[in-house]
Amino acid sequence: MGVPFIDIKRFEPGLLEAWEDKVKTLSKNASFIGGEEVALLEKNLAATAGTKYSIACANGTDALQLALRALGVGKGDKVLVPDSTFWATFESVVNVGADPATVDTNPDDLQMDFEEFKKALEEVKPKAAIIVHLYGWGSSKLEDYRKLCKEKGVFLLEDGAQSFGVLYKGKPVYQDALITTTSFYPAKVLGGAGDGGAVFTNDEELANKVRMLGNHGRTSHYGYGDVGWNSRMDTLQAAFLNLNIPYLDARIASRRKAAEKYYQALPGLGVNVIKPPKDFQENGYCNVTLFDPAERPKIQEVLKTKGIGFAVIYPGAMSDQPGAKPYIVGKFGKEHRTGKICDSILNFPLFPYMTDSELEEVFAAIKEYKK
Repeated sequence: MGVPFIDIKRFEPGLLEAWEDKVKTLSKNASFIGGEEVALLEKNLAATAGTKYSIACANGTDALQLALRALGVGKGDKVLVPDSTFWATFESVVNVGADPATVDTNPDDLQMDFEEFKKALEEVKPKAAIIVHLYGWGSSKLEDYRKLCKEKGVFLLEDGAQSFGVLYKGKPVYQDALITTTSFYPAKVLGGAGDGGAVFTNDEELANKVRMLGNHGRTSHYGYGDVGWNSRMDTLQAAFLNLNIPYLDARIASRRKAAEKYYQALPGLGVNVIKPPKDFQENGYCNVTLFDPAERPKIQEVLKTKGIGFAVIYPGAMSDQPGAKPYIVGKFGKEHRTGKICDSILNFPLFPYMTDSELEEVFAAIKEYKK
């Protein structure tokens, strides 16, 4: 039958009908910008994230740029970023006028390497650093990152685009961050009906700054305290997310169940499946395996033949991207482990309400390849 890499159309009974009613009501009232839906969403998001403040915005990339701007990062400042991440992390630094330096990846948790990060801090003297909670978990050294950056006076921005619903030591991973962001791109664990994002913090001053910058720098309707841009979340997007939040726990539980089946089955099939570090309860965002680079294209061909979806998240290091070359002011990690991981990584299907028969079909394709 085949299995898609991701299926975001498995809506719970009644959700689409509720969405149709909501669109009709909002359209009838011409409620398209701001209003009760956005306020309710920010309240719901803050409660889920365990933070005092949540500011909705147009997309996850804007969330990063708003957070950096709120921290005062701009022209001439240096920012450390992981070499393994989505382009938006790197791009956001450049877009606020700052200079990025990349830090290599730890092969155990596939997150930014703490020892290389320490070297980069001493050499680059950055104003800020971005840590990315990749693959639906995060760094085994998260507390060390937070402590070190605080001691050194370096702002630590946490990119949580893939970690909504992740627990760290029993608490939401966003809860103790200085400032953190997420994305509501439709394929995320909490996905919208289009683009959307949010910034989270417990700092009132930062929250107010983010809100002002995301609404043209406004202090009043025709008063401006800074130059911002238009990053307001549409009311319809907020409404769709509000309808989906009550189902979030069930979706994450189903994702974790599927992830656990991969952990149980893949080692017996000779596949190196990566698990979250200790202290993390993942949200089931992504299955992560590593293959020998010479072997990966072969299993990909079998998967294609069997109609099994797959992905490579991510296929290239930031420091290897042609678009990064003019902007990088430092590259830390002589072994360039990120490049090796990018050549090895392979992601099998994982999405909410994935069935046992679909998982068995994936396992059968892997068995076929292993023959």
